[in-house]
Order: sequence, then C-alpha cells, then structure tokens
Amino acid sequence: MLRILGTGHDLAGAPGRINRREMMRVGGLGLAASLPLADTNQLAAASRDGHEKTFGRAKNCILLYIYGAWSQLDTLDPKPDAAEEIRGEFGTTATRLPGVRINDQLPMTADILDRCTVIRSMSHPWPLHNAAYTLTGNPETTNLEGRQRHPDHWPFFGGVLDFLDERTNRARDQFRTPVNVGLPWVQSTRSGPNKRAGTFGGFLGASYDPLWGEFSGDMPQGDPYLEITPQGRFSFSEREVPGLTLDVLDRRRSLLRQLEDQVAWIDRASSVRSYQRNRNQAFSVAASDQLRRGLDIQDEPASVRDRYGMSLFGQSCLCARRLIESGVKLVTVLWDEWERSDESWDTHHDHHPRMKNLLLPGFDRAYSALIRDLQQRGMLDDTLVLCLSEHGRTPKLYEASRGVGRGHWSEVYSQIFAGAGIRRGTLIGASDEIAAYPSDRPISPKDILATAYHLLGVDHEQKIADRQGRLWPLVHGGRIVPELIG
Repeated sequence: MLRILGTGHDLAGAPGRINRREMMRVGGLGLAASLPLADTNQLAAASRDGHEKTFGRAKNCILLYIYGAWSQLDTLDPKPDAAEEIRGEFGTTATRLPGVRINDQLPMTADILDRCTVIRSMSHPWPLHNAAYTLTGNPETTNLEGRQRHPDHWPFFGGVLDFLDERTNRARDQFRTPVNVGLPWVQSTRSGPNKRAGTFGGFLGASYDPLWGEFSGDMPQGDPYLEITPQGRFSFSEREVPGLTLDVLDRRRSLLRQLEDQVAWIDRASSVRSYQRNRNQAFSVAASDQLRRGLDIQDEPASVRDRYGMSLFGQSCLCARRLIESGVKLVTVLWDEWERSDESWDTHHDHHPRMKNLLLPGFDRAYSALIRDLQQRGMLDDTLVLCLSEHGRTPKLYEASRGVGRGHWSEVYSQIFAGAGIRRGTLIGASDEIAAYPSDRPISPKDILATAYHLLGVDHEQKIADRQGRLWPLVHGGRIVPELIG
C-alpha cells in the first residue's frame, strides 16, 4: 500500500478515494511514473525501441567504480605497435576472445573475457574527476565535482533505484531490505581534503544515499588496497544495537508509528520524511540477520577469500556478492582514494610501478574471481556487473618529478561489463592508433546509464521531481547501447 506523502489517502481500498487533483499532485512529486501501471508503460516503451526481450533481465547489480580513472592503454586497449612514449612499458596477452589482446598484467581477466563485453570507445568532453556525471547522467557537474551536497546534483543511479523501488514494491510499515548499499566506506572519507561527488542522493536528499558499510582492520603495508589482514571486517556499526530481538523492534516501531500518526503535519516536511526513511532503514538493518551475515566475510572459506585477493577491493567484491545473495538490489564497490589522490588510479606520476605493483594485480584478481564466483553460483544470469570510471589517461606519457605519468583524458577510454542481459564475448567500438580518439562507435556515459536502467527494468526516459517540483529525466539524452545487450 502506497501512501501519498502529505495526505491521508492510500493508493488502495475503495474506488474514488483519490480525486483528480490529488493524482495530479502525485505526478508533480514525480511519483506518477512509479505507480504499478508504470511497469506496463515502461515495457511498452522498451517494445517500441525493439529491446523488450532484455527489459528487466537483471534482478540485481554490482557496480565497481574505479575512481581516479585507469589508462585505456595500460588495461583493455593496448597499442603494442605505437611508439614507446605511447605504449609504455607493458606488453600484451591473448584473451579468450579471438584476436583481442589486453595488458599482460591482467592475465586472469584475459581468461574470463569471453564472459564479458569490452567497450573501447567511451568518450565525453570533460577530462575531470566527474564521477557525478558518470553515475548520475547530469553533465552539468564540471563545477560541482568537490561539492557533494550541492542541490543541483542529480541523484546517484543507486538512489534512483531506491526511490523507484520504495514507491512501487514496498509497503511503508514493512521491514525493507536495503536497495542501495555502498562499500568500503562513504565516498571520499579517506581522501584528505578531496570530497568528491557521485554516489549521493542529490536532489532526492541524503536519505537516498547508499547505506554505507564501514571497513575496519589492519593494513600491514600501510595501504588497504595493497593488503589487509584476514581479521578485517565490514559492518553497519552505527546501526547495530546489541540485544534487540525482532519482537522488540516491532514493538518499538509500532509505538513510533502511533506517535507520528498523531501529528498531521509530519509528512509534509522533507526533513521529517528523511528522518522517517533513515529510521525505517535502521530498523530494517537491525532486524535482518541475513543482511548482517552478508557482511560477514569471515564466514567464507579461506580459499575463496584468497581467490579474491586479501586487499580492500578484493574483499569488498566478495562482500558485494554476499550482499546480493542476501537480497540487496545494488551494491557499489568503490576503489576510492586512500589518504592522497595519488594513491588511487590517478597516475600522474610513478605510473608504471603503481600499475604493476598495486593497481593492476588487485583489480585482475578481484574482478576475475567475482565473475567466476557469480557464474559458479548460478548468479551471473541475474546479476549485472558494471565496471565504470570517469575518464581515461593521456595517450602520451610525460615526465613528472616522481616518475613518468599519464594525465586526464576523456576523448576515449575503455570499460568492461558482464552478467545479466550483457552480450558475452563482445568487443564494441575502437580507438585510433594511439588510443586518443574513437575511430568507431563513440559511446557516452549517459548511454551506459540508460542501458543499465533498461536491464534493471526501468524506463530511462521517465522523469522524477526535485524538491521544488521540477521534473528531471533520469538520463538526459542517453540511449540504450544495442550491441551491449542480448
């Protein structure tokens, strides 16, 4: 039963309980597209585009975000025949896709590439750390990169899924499995002065941020992305209340609802609605043994944990798989900045040592283990796996005070996809001879979001309202990539 915020009416029960004015008000709040009828309308929209067979193919999603941006030349689009200042120090290796070679530091990824699709022609005009553009679809973020809570930000992809799910599938008084979970911590909380945008609720409000896990543990080599100890763990620590049983939670929740129902104006205030949402989520997490078990990576055999790699990214990917098994719809794993921006994939200096000793091995092990694990467990057909970044790196290496580096470059870069609805063993697009510009099929980050929404059963052309009632598209101008799905 969906209750319209600010009224005493329910969208259930006797006919005629909602009049025309109230229904128009629902539309103004951006909820009209989320009513049960929308499922039929959205499928009809997919049918008009000729993509109805893949609409809603994915039941859940794991989003891997490589913050700082990897080099296309040193990952999925090497140019072995280019000059040394272009190709760099690494060689190439054959993959399971005939004729396709990738960086020789990614041997395990090469061995599972027949289960994936690689795009080598991602392109956009903003060579900035604009994770917000990649993860929300709003290109007007070039001046908002370091302003996480600016009201002009559109909501994160996961926050939109949460918003729509809440209004179509969930009763207000039920314990609700979180839709949108993030690991290993709140974005940018370990990055010194840099506070990046991208994974937050935007104009939907902070209550549509991911439910963030929190990692705690030792790092013997001083960098958790290099190594963590097996005792490291994830938790929703601020939400865990020892000694609470489900009966106690139910009683406390019932008392709160009775108190709130005595105050007629409480639903009208967005801050109060945000409080209610956060309170409900806290109850749901505290009540869910299954969700807490999903976080408990110590429950996995040592051999499985080792396959993912005893690094923060590897264990986060393992935890993401467990949370999906626990019923979470979307889990985002950030390879985030650690202490300084130059500890991430933002390789302005020491490019080759960092790629060889830290970045490529950690990704190669974790990504290949995740894809194999999902397939072996029969989960890959239902789970969409997106691996995204905000841009690529400059084709030409340059000298820096601490060793050669590559700068920001967004004209062309590479991404990799797998899982539910993704066509397997496919290479899409191409770059020129030095991986500087697309030579075939340029694809926008907005196209990737449009495709991901489609696979998850959401019409990407629908609109939702901000707090002023202004309607905004989920993805403005993005189109489904037909070569990516099948």
